[in-house]
Amino acid sequence: MPKKSAGILLYKVIGGELQVFLIHPGGPFWAKNDDGAWSIPKGAFEDGEDPLSAAKREFEEEVGSLPAGELIELTPLPQPSGKVVYAWAIQAGFDPTTLKSSTFQIEWPPRSGKLQEYPEVDRAGWFPFELARRKIRKGQVGFLGEVEGLSV
Repeated sequence: MPKKSAGILLYKVIGGELQVFLIHPGGPFWAKNDDGAWSIPKGAFEDGEDPLSAAKREFEEEVGSLPAGELIELTPLPQPSGKVVYAWAIQAGFDPTTLKSSTFQIEWPPRSGKLQEYPEVDRAGWFPFELARRKIRKGQVGFLGEVEGLSV
């Protein structure tokens, strides 16, 4: 059974320009990656768990709060890894300076015996549509096309 994750994609239209909210994963593996490293706020869920409930939980864990408004289900996208990502879009605002991510621990440097704590998300921001297409992970680009259709 392929792994699954679920998330929420915020979008807004400012002066006729579509913008989307993306997050950058925290930790040492992603520290120097930018283009192709950003994502919608999302996380894994187990068989039997409601994907929408998981999307809300993961958004809150990674961002710190939940947006209010109508969630619109997007088409699930298979990722290059074989994982399937379920997503919902919502037209809502969020101030990236209020980002409050949960943390995780990892042994770093590898085989050092030292546990280090990192935020799940180290940065977040609003991106104009064309820039978002460059920043977002390749397997999630399809979500942007769907949101573009919602915003017209």
